[in-house]
Amino acid sequence: MVKNKEKLQKLEDELIRQEKADVIKNFRLVEAMYEEAVAVGAFPMKDPLSGIEVDIQIAKVVNSVSDSS
Repeated sequence: MVKNKEKLQKLEDELIRQEKADVIKNFRLVEAMYEEAVAVGAFPMKDPLSGIEVDIQIAKVVNSVSDSS
């Protein structure tokens, strides 16, 4: 059981900060996720524009809200 959450969070943050990004590992991960998406039929999309009307409506509503709200 964690008794001091703040200390643990600081430790985790420091470990993440010290860790170097492994670009090759990240590319392999993205490639594997893409291959999985193709395997389950998510890619390529049959109709890439399907649902675009909904996206446009949502964008209009989000963009119409003022920043002060």
